[in-house]
Amino acid sequence: MILSALLTSVGINLGLCFLFFTLYSILRNQPGNITVYSPRLFGERKTQQQDEFNLERLLPSPGWVKRAWQPSEDEFLSITGLDAVVFMRVFIFCLRVFTFAGIVGIFVLLPINFLGDQLAEDFSDLPKKSLDSFSISNVNDGSNRLWIHFCAAYIFTVVVCYLLYYEYNYISLKRIAYFYSSKPQPDQFTILVRGIPASYGSSFSQIVENFFTEYHPSTYLSHTVVRRTSKIQSLMNDAEKLYRTLGHLKSKNSRQRYKRDGFLGLFGQKVDLVDHYEKKLEDIEDNVRLEQSSMAGEEVPAAFVSFKSRFGAAIALHIQQGINPTEWVTERAPEPKDVYWPFFSASFIKRWIFKIAVVVAYLAITILFLIPVVVVQGLTHLDQLETWFPFLKGVLSLTFVSDLITGYLPSLILQLFLSVVPPIMILFSSMQGYISQSQIEKSACTKLLWFTVWNIFFANALSGSALTMVNIFLEPKKIPSLLGAAVPAQGKTTMMMILRFLQSLTTVK
Repeated sequence: MILSALLTSVGINLGLCFLFFTLYSILRNQPGNITVYSPRLFGERKTQQQDEFNLERLLPSPGWVKRAWQPSEDEFLSITGLDAVVFMRVFIFCLRVFTFAGIVGIFVLLPINFLGDQLAEDFSDLPKKSLDSFSISNVNDGSNRLWIHFCAAYIFTVVVCYLLYYEYNYISLKRIAYFYSSKPQPDQFTILVRGIPASYGSSFSQIVENFFTEYHPSTYLSHTVVRRTSKIQSLMNDAEKLYRTLGHLKSKNSRQRYKRDGFLGLFGQKVDLVDHYEKKLEDIEDNVRLEQSSMAGEEVPAAFVSFKSRFGAAIALHIQQGINPTEWVTERAPEPKDVYWPFFSASFIKRWIFKIAVVVAYLAITILFLIPVVVVQGLTHLDQLETWFPFLKGVLSLTFVSDLITGYLPSLILQLFLSVVPPIMILFSSMQGYISQSQIEKSACTKLLWFTVWNIFFANALSGSALTMVNIFLEPKKIPSLLGAAVPAQGKTTMMMILRFLQSLTTVK
């Protein structure tokens, strides 16, 4: 990749950032998007939809940026909660790391690389020179200037470790303060017990009560056995949809609340949709009460066990309850709104089978992803493209087209493929037997992290030649030297990925 290709990519990304900034400034002012950009205020009825036309809504304004930075962190914590504060601290940490790396790279390492003569290039036509001239590849072999790179790597590592320690300590103190200031929650006194052994003539509820009354008599409080209640869950889903529809109708004007009950809403008597849906909601509520009163549903070998104190719940959570490790398996109970129900009735063996299947599928998708990585690497070399597609020689000879293909298109294609990966990882994690949405999201993030480390760093750096990949498997001892030669050569691809990442930040609302 040449310098003009990098500048073309920078220009395109800056243009897209400005476009997204403008679109967000306009869309957030539209009445129909209040539920998207101000859901909390809309839910609390502090803002209402306005149907009157206003020209100011179509004009972009940067005023929201200033207002977004005005609240203090304590105000932000009270408005959005601890999770949002931690999310913002992650962005602050990334900005600090990028700032330090940028200062060291631009003012220290870049001049040293530029002044080297390892590649012996003529800089008379600077825009058409390769970016390798600005990398460590241009430093002479055995030069004392390599020690500056060596020291910079260690200094950068120390600074990042210090920033990580600072942020971890800061967030830990925030979590402790939030824990002490918040009211005790039911899930803090409760554990989930799975793998309850069946006993002839006794229900799971009786087995759980007898077990914890015998072994935890001073701390045991109560329990609730999990049941298969698919019908109740279906009714609850229908009620949730109706509730959202009612909230949407009540926010509209009175004319849109009425509809004819005849064919296609064109004939028949006018009906108030709010009253109609409220009656449906009452009917569903009665059916839910009826199902709950009849205790419909088959018991499964899982139960939520509550204790009189958090200390008692912690003791029961961290000790093995039986001789067989696959029975009386204890886990921390998730919050009620965080529960994921499908795997509550799954046995220990079934969960392990699903975990093995997920590992195999994860390895398969990781290997298959090497195909787009190799394609992206090929796009960065015009000579390879001309060899694969001879009919494109005339088009590739155009300066702007060549800069666009080598500078912007590879990172764009890679990002498009990467956008498909997170939903796949969430699907894999949901099949591993987790009982809460937060556990699924955490597992998906871990999978995505290792997927990115392998495919974007190692595979992307070593996919330049098939011979390099073969040498890794034939001579594993040479992996450090191979990485040392391959990674600097792929620095241009890393720069493109960073530009795409900075552009993607503009889509975060």
